[in-house]
Amino acid sequence: MKKDATDHAYDLFRYELGPVLQSKLEEFQLFGYDTITEDALWECLTKKKWKKPETKRLFELVNDVYSLSLSDYMSYITIEAYKAPNYFENQNN
Repeated sequence: MKKDATDHAYDLFRYELGPVLQSKLEEFQLFGYDTITEDALWECLTKKKWKKPETKRLFELVNDVYSLSLSDYMSYITIEAYKAPNYFENQNN
């Protein structure tokens, strides 16, 4: 099986971490952030918390998910928005 460039080392644990991710999403929903999806949360974890994968056990990954704060997530999506292309740059008024 060929590994895609988009695959992450911890993708193997995605299924096992499903209940933990759901719990974190419910926590964010308590604060009024209903639009965050499990995929968006996973992307944040893989690109921010787990940028450089190392050998971790499942309980360490669970701890990483639970330790992700709402401000960490908001900082991540803000930076990603700044990195996105500016589609309005070449519009003439």
